[in-house]
Amino acid sequence: MASHRRPKQPSRTRVTVLTATAAAAVAFSAQTGAQAAPKPKIDEVKSKVDKLYHEAEEATEQHSLAEERRGKLQKEIGQIQDRVARGQQELNTLRDQIGSVASAQYRSGGIDPALQLFLSSNPDDYLDKASAIGRVTDQQADVLASIQDKQRTLAQQRAEATAKLADLEEVRKTLGEKKRKVQSKLADARKLLNTLTAEERARIQQQEQEQAERASRAAGERVDLGNEVPASGLGAAALSAAATQLGKPYQSGQEGPYAYDCSGLTQWAYRQAGVRLSRVTYTQQNDGTKIGRSQLRPGDLVFFNGLSHVGLYAGNNTILHAPKPGAVVRYESMNYMGTFQFGVRIGG
Repeated sequence: MASHRRPKQPSRTRVTVLTATAAAAVAFSAQTGAQAAPKPKIDEVKSKVDKLYHEAEEATEQHSLAEERRGKLQKEIGQIQDRVARGQQELNTLRDQIGSVASAQYRSGGIDPALQLFLSSNPDDYLDKASAIGRVTDQQADVLASIQDKQRTLAQQRAEATAKLADLEEVRKTLGEKKRKVQSKLADARKLLNTLTAEERARIQQQEQEQAERASRAAGERVDLGNEVPASGLGAAALSAAATQLGKPYQSGQEGPYAYDCSGLTQWAYRQAGVRLSRVTYTQQNDGTKIGRSQLRPGDLVFFNGLSHVGLYAGNNTILHAPKPGAVVRYESMNYMGTFQFGVRIGG
């Protein structure tokens, strides 16, 4: 008869140890998880978002620079292609002249050996061979020399167009990369903001609003530009034009009249004053005379943070600018602007 033994039960001590170990493991896991993903503080999020906005602005300026380069290349390529077309037409006309002479000689009973040589060989070395047999007239030599010149010119122009087309393709790739970078930075900023509660996001928005209001109050106190004389009539006109755009939103790549990025605003403002600035910070720095901070006058361009940002100096250590995504065109103290690079005076 088989014996039925009950399985041995773990001792109370062993159960207690196992339970304690499991509990400790759970507690450690929870603690590790908490340490791995602590909830960011609102000030940290705001600082990181501001940094991402700055990087997005920098990428925007680089994108706009590539866009400007693309426009110039397309214009240059179009001009070269027009010259090639005209040159080819002139070359065809010259060849027709030689062909007409050959046709006339054929109808009269034969073709001059010099013309026959031209029609059956490479025109580049025709003159040497024709001279060797002494059968080229002065008129034919002039026409054939013109053909050779046209052929060389066309070859150079086609090579130039090919090189510029290759440059254009590189610029198009750069445009795509910069655009993706801008979008990525802005997306990262949105993700960071979404880690906050609605109340915390509202608090950041309120801080932005209070900063804008402080800047506006400061601007109200400098209606007379702090007795600072504008840099020039052009500078005064540009600053006045920019002031009409207060409150309009910052938007990457925009140059008005409904939204602006930083260099889009300065370009638009000076256009109203009758001056055509280039499109981006990296080229606007060369549109006038560079000056130091102590030389600034209302209407001067002011550059910050490695040339990634530009605004208009408005007097009393204040600038008028399109700040960053989520903000509007406003006055702001230069003390909040980061690293000052230099000023640029336009036309004066």
